[in-house]
Amino acid sequence: MAYEPPTHSVERSLRATTGAKIVVGVDEVGRGAWAGPVTVCAAITGLRRPPTGLTDSKLLSPMKRTSLAQELETWVTAHALGHSSPEEIDDLGMTAALRLAATRALDGLPVRPDAVILDGKHNYLGSPWTVRTVIKGDQSCVSVAAASVIAKVRRDAMMAELGVAHADFRFGDNAGYPSPVHRAALRELGPTPHHRLSWAYLDGLPRWRHLKRVRTALEPVGLEDEGQLGFDF
Repeated sequence: MAYEPPTHSVERSLRATTGAKIVVGVDEVGRGAWAGPVTVCAAITGLRRPPTGLTDSKLLSPMKRTSLAQELETWVTAHALGHSSPEEIDDLGMTAALRLAATRALDGLPVRPDAVILDGKHNYLGSPWTVRTVIKGDQSCVSVAAASVIAKVRRDAMMAELGVAHADFRFGDNAGYPSPVHRAALRELGPTPHHRLSWAYLDGLPRWRHLKRVRTALEPVGLEDEGQLGFDF
């Protein structure tokens, strides 16, 4: 199935409307997983023509994704990754954990961006960043698509490495998401040290329910709207 390639329309718009010189695309992976970190990639691409086949990582085969990620890591002007651990997700909640991972990624860049394009409709990043949210930005924006592919491939590799010590969970295949094999291993063996223990899946595991953690930190209020410039494509 053919997809419309991403463009630099949003990057150009941000430059024109905010005066930003350095625009970064940001995307996350692992938000819905039951195990492993949530990972955010920040990618600066400039306005150069992207590699052929670039699109949302979820639309690519694993082989194509891996090949494209290798090309992208040398093609982008700069990129960096940030992670929030399962413990941080349990302690802070997903919104704050995403913000922490994104901040780590942005702080890891060699230059500070003037504006951020964030995939999705919610601004989990907030001030002091100038943020524009774009629904399906990982399909429509070059910098966000690049971040999407790099984040997915790098996190998948991390999960495969973590899975070596937990072969029954097949993290190398499911990346910590609730596949049938993953669910069966949880029922039999209980959560690993890489599982998120504040999540509702433990309610359905009577044998392991006593391990569930109660979050003490409150989710930030109004974070999605703070500093919002957004328009949707």
